[in-house]
Amino acid sequence: MTTPAPSGSSNFIRDLVAADRTAGKHGGHVVTRFPPEPNGYLHIGHAKSICLNFGIADETPGGRCHLRFDDTNPTTENPEYVQAIQEDLRWLGFDWHGNMFYASDYFEQLYGFALTLIKKGTAYVDSLTADQMREYRGTLTDPGRDSPFRTRLPDENLDLFRRMRAGEFPDGTHVLRAKIDMASPNINLRDPVLYRIRHASHYRTGTAWCIYPAYDFAHPLSDALEGITHSICTLEFEDHRPLYDWIVAETDAPHRPQQIEFARLNLTSTVMSKRKLLELVERKLVAGWDDPRLPTLKGLRRRGVTPEAIRAFCDHIGVAKRDAIVEMQLLEHFIREDLNKRSPRVMAVLRPLKVVIDNYPEGAVEELDAVNNPEDPSAGTRPVRFSRTLYIEQDDFREDPPKQFYRLAPGREVRLRYGYIIKCVSVTKDPQTGVITELHCTYDPETKSGSSQEQRKVKATIHWVSAPHAAPATIRLYHPLLLADQAKLPADRDWTQSLNPQSFELLTGCVVEPSLRSATPGARFQFERQGYFCVDPDSSADTLVFNRTVSLKDAWAKIEKTQQAPQH
Repeated sequence: MTTPAPSGSSNFIRDLVAADRTAGKHGGHVVTRFPPEPNGYLHIGHAKSICLNFGIADETPGGRCHLRFDDTNPTTENPEYVQAIQEDLRWLGFDWHGNMFYASDYFEQLYGFALTLIKKGTAYVDSLTADQMREYRGTLTDPGRDSPFRTRLPDENLDLFRRMRAGEFPDGTHVLRAKIDMASPNINLRDPVLYRIRHASHYRTGTAWCIYPAYDFAHPLSDALEGITHSICTLEFEDHRPLYDWIVAETDAPHRPQQIEFARLNLTSTVMSKRKLLELVERKLVAGWDDPRLPTLKGLRRRGVTPEAIRAFCDHIGVAKRDAIVEMQLLEHFIREDLNKRSPRVMAVLRPLKVVIDNYPEGAVEELDAVNNPEDPSAGTRPVRFSRTLYIEQDDFREDPPKQFYRLAPGREVRLRYGYIIKCVSVTKDPQTGVITELHCTYDPETKSGSSQEQRKVKATIHWVSAPHAAPATIRLYHPLLLADQAKLPADRDWTQSLNPQSFELLTGCVVEPSLRSATPGARFQFERQGYFCVDPDSSADTLVFNRTVSLKDAWAKIEKTQQAPQH
């Protein structure tokens, strides 16, 4: 694995970290962390955080970034996700260099910190029901009320908490709460829950524990135990920062990390909520976590997106202090920019229409030179076989062409890519349906690409595949997952009603150049005039399966050009 080069892009977090280091804060050290919960697969929103946290560590001499699994909820977490997260990180190009930890590593120490709070009188065992707690908590405009159990003495609280750990009480009977301020305008400081009873087996600790710490308790203390200097998280945790600092201070933790918030990535036309992604998978509305329609790193990888494209995208969008929505077209722009440089060109026909060149010798085959990648002269050329019978795209022919349609039509000439100029002389139709089944054409042998007659002007060039040599293929086309931004849906409506019913299109009977028979899963190509495609793992020796990564049309380039145009 190659570690990505530092991006060098400045932002307020990088500037803050650099200033802290210059001032000698945290002893001049920089230790960040990426703390995923192993209850699902990573998506491109996580990639933004990954690039930021690992990037800052990699750019700082002596810096390091910890991978820590926030595994404090035994009912939703799974070793499958732990493994997948590591694979995604490595694929994206980052390494934690042995600094991998689990919140569950600290269960005993976290329990000890809780005992410290109880002994100090700043935590208590509450026996209100969940509904009662919500009622006592108050609202954004009304202060909360003290629980009647808030006055329990430390000894009673210690006894109840130890019995909670021993498993004496059923789920929901008691919780441990911090004693802060029920009248605070910040609801997160209204005696937040620190521990809950949960009789469930943990994937790492088994049944050793039946009480589990809340995220707001485990996270700051895990940071402190690991010596994290800059705890970088998304904006929804900004209101939690006073609680983060309170917990670290009140427990006399060994280190004082600094929490910094940035805007999360919101992307149009897709789902960026882990909960909603899980719902799609569990309801089988998609094919799984690696469905290429999903923004999961696993899905993007299967679709053919490169880690370099994702890192370039994350670097471009930068880090901000306010939430914003990023257009999907911008991500697609960076995918095209990357694939354009690395993808060999080939010809593929997705919806074949048979063409017979009547004046080409029966049984003759010749090899034409095709350019592998015009962006990379060192890629050279490849031979493509040409014969009397070809396949072209159905859309490249019109029997009654509309105005400004310059491709093939009766009596009209076009150039075959890398080949000859052909002219349509007749059309064969199915007598029952009237559907066109075959075109008959003639070719001009003096117009071979590269010949002296190549300059003869025609208005269109189309791609093709030799029929006797074509490799069969199945093509999967992917379209936006959502019809509209799911965040705009009415609260009383099932958000899945906004799913695009045409988000997946399966094309069978496609044909590709014979050289692709040996293509392996993950191999990427530009199908000329079609888009960028990659070989799917479902491919077999009999039929290749390709996923379209992205089309050739760059909507973002047009948007950007319009935005930059002078206003009159």
